[in-house]
Amino acid sequence: MPFFKTASKTVLLGLGLAKLGLAQYSIADDYSDPSTFFSQFTFFTDSDPTHGFVTYVDQSTAQSDGLISTTSDTVTMGVDHTNVQTSGRPSVRITSNTVYNHALVVLDAAHMPGGICGTWPAFWMVGPNWPNDGEIDIVEGVNDQTENDMTLHTGAGCSITNDGDFTGSIIFSDCDSSGSSNDGCQIQDSRTSSYGSAFNSANGGVYAMEWTSSDINVWFWTRGSAPSDVSGSSPDPSGWGEPVAQFQGDCTIDSSFKDLQIVFDTTFCGDWAGNSWTGSCASLADTCTDYVGQNPSAFADAYWTINSLKVYTDSSADENGKVISRVKSGSGNQTVTDAPSLNLPNHGTSAGGIVGGKKRHLAGQRRRRGAHW
Repeated sequence: MPFFKTASKTVLLGLGLAKLGLAQYSIADDYSDPSTFFSQFTFFTDSDPTHGFVTYVDQSTAQSDGLISTTSDTVTMGVDHTNVQTSGRPSVRITSNTVYNHALVVLDAAHMPGGICGTWPAFWMVGPNWPNDGEIDIVEGVNDQTENDMTLHTGAGCSITNDGDFTGSIIFSDCDSSGSSNDGCQIQDSRTSSYGSAFNSANGGVYAMEWTSSDINVWFWTRGSAPSDVSGSSPDPSGWGEPVAQFQGDCTIDSSFKDLQIVFDTTFCGDWAGNSWTGSCASLADTCTDYVGQNPSAFADAYWTINSLKVYTDSSADENGKVISRVKSGSGNQTVTDAPSLNLPNHGTSAGGIVGGKKRHLAGQRRRRGAHW
């Protein structure tokens, strides 16, 4: 965001930052112990509703095939990078057993799968009835993308404005994903350190997402620059400066986001990455699936390394601000109301326009992630 020179803007900035720090956060769930990390998640094994060239495997298969591993300090989730594949590259998608309503979520990651042609990784939260119960994409991108995209998906009647104080750029303002468009409302980080290869070269960083009744905010710090309290016992967002994304405007947050679970996944191609197979990636193969299937070694770096993941709730809030604990039984393949099929446009049409010299999502290309249930 530009530097505010007027007194009125300075006052608004102060009021905005003050609002971010009203909560009194305390730890609700700490996923940081590698020895118990996977026991707090369910492995998704259904086919990918975003039509990705992927085979999601169960925990036993992921363990035996080396797709997941732990050390005393870290958790790693990767993909098959050894075998030529004809029906989908094996990967992992996990969903938290705990459901949240309002939270401060802090992820410290040393590595992510992004920045590789064919990949579509994400760290996100989603409700049981998509899109009416909401989706918050905290980290997401496709192919050789270099900046992080943060996106909300909701039912009808939710949009964001540029009135807040944040450093990112609004790409789409309408969060409604109930119709033919699934773009959602999106804010992009301008820093290449926020996603993909540059993120990994810097040994990662820290993301924080604050979800309250008034707005949803996302911060990102490169390695070594995060506030000292961000992963402590009582984090205070009022001291963190402007978020990179602030989602607020004509949207009733509490009716648009309910019972969200945390998700990590890495898929390939599909309705976004496959239909954005252009530029330098298109020079590698005729199609995304051809490249992903025939070039296993290209995905040796398509893995998450998690240093810590913590969820905080507001100890001063009413019951709507508390964590809801619910251990899900079975495979975790929950059924939700499906959205209509999309007619995907050709690559020559861009409803999203050109932002910063880069073509953004083509209209209808990006099918919702919430449909992965």
